[in-house]
Parts: sequence; C-alpha cells; structure tokens
Amino acid sequence: MAAEIHSRPQSSRPLVYVCVVLAYLLVPTIRVWLKRDSGQYWPSIYHTMSSPCSAMAYHHDSRRIFVGQDNGAIMEFHVSEDFNKMNFVKTYPAHQNRVSAIVFCLTSEWVISTGHDKCISWMCTRSGSMLGRHYFASWASCLQYDYETQHAFVGDYSGQITLLKLEQNTCSVITTLKGHEGSITSLWWDPVQRLLFSGASDHSIIMWDIGGRKGRTLLLQGHHDKVQAICYIQLTRQLVSCSADGGIAVWNMDISREEAPQWLESDSCQKCEQPFFWNIKQMWDTKTLGLRQHHCRKCGQAVCGKCSTKRSSYPIMGFEFQVRVCDSCFESIKDEDRTSLATFHEGKHNISHMSMDISRGLMVTCGSDRIVKIWDMTPVVGCSLATGFSSR
Repeated sequence: MAAEIHSRPQSSRPLVYVCVVLAYLLVPTIRVWLKRDSGQYWPSIYHTMSSPCSAMAYHHDSRRIFVGQDNGAIMEFHVSEDFNKMNFVKTYPAHQNRVSAIVFCLTSEWVISTGHDKCISWMCTRSGSMLGRHYFASWASCLQYDYETQHAFVGDYSGQITLLKLEQNTCSVITTLKGHEGSITSLWWDPVQRLLFSGASDHSIIMWDIGGRKGRTLLLQGHHDKVQAICYIQLTRQLVSCSADGGIAVWNMDISREEAPQWLESDSCQKCEQPFFWNIKQMWDTKTLGLRQHHCRKCGQAVCGKCSTKRSSYPIMGFEFQVRVCDSCFESIKDEDRTSLATFHEGKHNISHMSMDISRGLMVTCGSDRIVKIWDMTPVVGCSLATGFSSR
C-alpha cells in the first residue's frame, strides 16, 4: 500500500484525500475519499489498476495523479474540479520493475521516478517520451527533488544516498552520502534551510547539512524499527518520523545539537590499555587474554566491557534511549542532559507511509493492515499556517 495525501484549502467545500488502496481480492485500486458535511470520509470515485500500486504523487493545483505500479509503469490521471470524476491521461513506461517513488515537476513537465530496476528515470509529460536514465548498484528505494536547482536525492538499498543534477537528456553525479548501516527507506528535503533528512532500516535518522557544505551530520535514534516516513516542518523546526512498528516521533530541531563522534580504532582499550582479542603481540607480552572491543557513544573511544559498564540516554547527541558509554563519560552526563528532546506516540498500526498537511496540522498514516488514519497533530507540532506559529 502506498499513498500521498493532500487536502484542499480551508475555503473550498469538501476536504479531499487522495490515496492508493489495495482492495480485497488483491484488486489494485486508486480511490478518492471526500469529507462529507457529517465529518466522515466516504469513497467518491475509484479506478481499477492493471498491476498492484506501489507509489503515487498528486499535484494539487493541476489535480494530476501519477501512480507507480509493480510492473514498472506509471499511469497519469486527471481529477475533475468537483472531485467526482477521474480521467485516464496516459501511461509512462518508466521502469522494468516496481516503481518505488515519484515526483512531478510542473515547470519542466517532468515525471521523475525511481524503481527496483536500480535506476532513476525522468520522462516528459507532454510527449510521454523518456528523457534520461541513471543506474545504481542497488534498488533505488526513495526520492526527493529540488525544483529550483533540478537536483535529485536518491536513496538505495545499500544504505547510500546519491545526489544527481538532472538535465534535459543527461545527468551528473554530484556526490554520494554514506552514514547508514541499513537500506534507505525515506528521504525529506527542505529547500529553505537546505537540509536533507534520511531514515533507514537501521532504525536511525540522519540530518545532512547540504547547504552548510561542511559535511555536518546529526544522528537521531529513537525508533525500534525501520523508519518508514519523515517530514520536516520548517516553520516550527520539528521533524516528524514514523516507523514500521507504529511508532511516531516528533523531534525538536530548534536547538543546538551535537554531532555523534566518529568511532576510534585501537588495538587496546583506550581507558585501561588492556589488549583486544586480535592484539596477539600485547596479549603474549602481558600474558593476558584479549578483550572484546566496544565504543562509547559520547566520546567515540574504543573501550573494553569493564570500562563501559554504564548505559545512558544523551538526547543532545540524538540518543533518546540508553546506549553504551564509558564510565568517565557517564559521570560527566548530568540529569538535565538526559531530558528528552522528542515526544513519542503510538500509531497502533504498522505504518508503511505517512504524509502531512502542514497547513492544517493534519497527518495521515497508511498501514500494512489496509487502514488509513487521520491525525490531528496540532497539539504536538504547535503549527498551523491558518493561525500562524503557536508555542508548543
């Protein structure tokens, strides 16, 4: 199941959500739900697809829907102004395998997509022709796009993020970002602060300061399953993330956070100087058994188990739950340093996709249980463009 949710402005009559649902009997369907005067959502129109749906992009102003499928094709639809009719426009042969993400750019009339055929493709929506492709070593799993500079961010199953500059018929690789220990499952690009956020199957989130050009990264660890979706709210400097186990986290990014240190390598404990088990020479010279190597999450030093018996949270560095720290770092952490910088909530279903309507403070989650939930996030994000900024 995949969905991309958008709502109409406050002044228009029904509140509309567009989502892709996988109906019973394994019939893939795209369906439009309208919010009635009663406050309940009812299905308005639907279209049966020839292949299971895997990704979707909806352009609000033009009411154009692009649906990616397991067979690699992308189908375009146009929804009428009253949202009671949906017309098929054309099919784009974008990929040879499952489509994982779609972005539509109205100014250039490009539909950009990634797929499990290990490539990113961009096609012209006017002619329906292929403009270009670029291949990766692994499945391309997620995509973000800077509409102004035409830069694309592509995450893949190897845990790598590739930054590309797309041209009319070619592209160039700008750089690659490596920091996750698992496949990239979600990306979010903030063009204002020029920050890239990535979530992965290693349960962590990394903030990449692209605009700063200093390679600054911040690690956020607060989930217990793979991070399925993320959304950065620039107005309130908050990051909302959802994981596969139903966990929802709201991170306070309006503070000065510390970068997690690089792990140091050593042949012996950097506290007690006892040899690690591969240090044969020191083990022989000292007539001692080698110890297992660990790392302190606060200072990054290589330590043995006896010198790192403590566990502590350290939210300023992104560690919201207890992690291994050396004994000396544990003593330096004060009680106020353990104060959480995020709030955690239970979605009560396995979240596979999330989308936010920041203007209303609403969030929609779709689960593997085929349930779509709509959340009022204003109590926790303290943001609504209709009323302006409100304190949290």
